Amino acid sequence: GFLLYLRSTEPFSHRKEMAAVTAAQPRSSKTESYVDNKRKEDIRHANINAARAVADAVRTSLGPKGMDKMISTANGEVIITNDGATILNKMEVLQPAAKMLVELSKSQDAAAGDGTTTVVVIAGALLKQCLSLLSHGIHPTVISDSLHKASNKAVDVLTAMAVPLELSDRESLIKSASTSLNSKVVSQYSTLLAPLAVDS
Repeated sequence: GFLLYLRSTEPFSHRKEMAAVTAAQPRSSKTESYVDNKRKEDIRHANINAARAVADAVRTSLGPKGMDKMISTANGEVIITNDGATILNKMEVLQPAAKMLVELSKSQDAAAGDGTTTVVVIAGALLKQCLSLLSHGIHPTVISDSLHKASNKAVDVLTAMAVPLELSDRESLIKSASTSLNSKVVSQYSTLLAPLAVDS
């Protein structure tokens, strides 16, 4: 642009106008950049709200007073369950961020076989806090790094709280089995089923 300006044979006044147009360009790019950032914020908020909606759908099925969900499938079959993985599997989730929570539940089911609802509800609660932090102007990368540090600290705390268990300690194993049965439909038969499971 500078070489063209030197070679120009236009009157000086016209060159001044050209310089003014050139000087104005960065301002317009700043405006475009600002609009782009606003759009990023809107997408971020939409993703968080979609994921939270999934967490809220299974939240009421958690805990001793948790309620069962009645799900009607496309072929007319009706399923009644309070298992988070089943509820999320039967839901037709299309939004990408919400789908990630469904995948999170599946991963938890594959890794531990339990806690499918809990992990989704915790993720929803963390996203709610992230939304609050974003509204205060904290950068998403800072929030992400902080969550990673918090997860490492949580592992340390849980490891410190853990009680060593021997597989020969039948009574402790029965207590653990009974606890895991408390959230299931067959919880009233836990005194019969827990010893059966441990002995098996």
